Amino acid sequence: MGVIRIGTRGSALAVWQAEWVRSQLRTLYPEREVELVRIKTTGDKITDVPLAQVGGKGLFVKEIETALLEGRVDLAVHSMKDMPAEIPPGLCIGAIPEREDPSDVLISRNGHCFDDLPKGAHVGSSSLRRGAQVRHQRPDINIHPLRGNLDTRIRKLNTGSLDAIIVAAAGVRRLGLEAHITEYIPESIMLPAIGQGALSIETREDEKSLRLVSAIDHRETRLAVESERAFLGRLEGGCQVPIAAKAKIHGDRISLTGLVAEVDGTVLLREEIAGPVRQHEELGVELANMLLEKGGAEILKNILGRAVKDLTT
Repeated sequence: MGVIRIGTRGSALAVWQAEWVRSQLRTLYPEREVELVRIKTTGDKITDVPLAQVGGKGLFVKEIETALLEGRVDLAVHSMKDMPAEIPPGLCIGAIPEREDPSDVLISRNGHCFDDLPKGAHVGSSSLRRGAQVRHQRPDINIHPLRGNLDTRIRKLNTGSLDAIIVAAAGVRRLGLEAHITEYIPESIMLPAIGQGALSIETREDEKSLRLVSAIDHRETRLAVESERAFLGRLEGGCQVPIAAKAKIHGDRISLTGLVAEVDGTVLLREEIAGPVRQHEELGVELANMLLEKGGAEILKNILGRAVKDLTT
């Protein structure tokens, strides 16, 4: 009946997410104390370089996972989109709460929506995925790397030379900053990151740890996210590749849309698949193979400098 320790990054959004999980656990286990343990990750330490240039996987989770494996925390709360496709042995995603809106949003200085941004507009974005899709739709737009927490990004928009920024709706909504949103960008223009809007509650892979968080798990969100992550895993993707996917549950069926693009947006491959929910992960792999066969393999090879695994594996 000891203290439940939650590992989290120290940003305002990360702490909000961890506090939300803490509130759920306090309701489930009112007799137990729940505390947050703030941990600085590699991604937090390197703030002046675009993530794609830093390279590697798990930039925002590795140090927290180490604390989890060493028993310094009992569970970890991450943004699902920060989770690598592969999880260290001994750890697992113990629960995925109900998803927030997975969309990307445009916050513009003069109230312009995406289609109305002036020719040659300057837009801040922190991801290759967003940049590639913007360039595909609007080659005239200039994309500028933008790092930092949400408040910092909004401040840079208001005080700098940017016309707009693109960020995840979930973070804006969770921090109560919806008033800044100019437009929820349609999925036809901007397909979200894998797992965007969802939280990952990572635990040690043992019955006690899994039982601790099982009541927070949301079945439909888990099925959707697992399908998207199967897609990501097949493509061996990370922050260095413009990859996106969004799954939707329709009763006992699931649909999944995915894309792979060149960084400059000149080539963007997008496909959709649907099938029984019971095959949600197989469908993610199948969709990835469809895109690989249609040119995605060449795109990934150009970006990563190596080929993905043979399509027959």
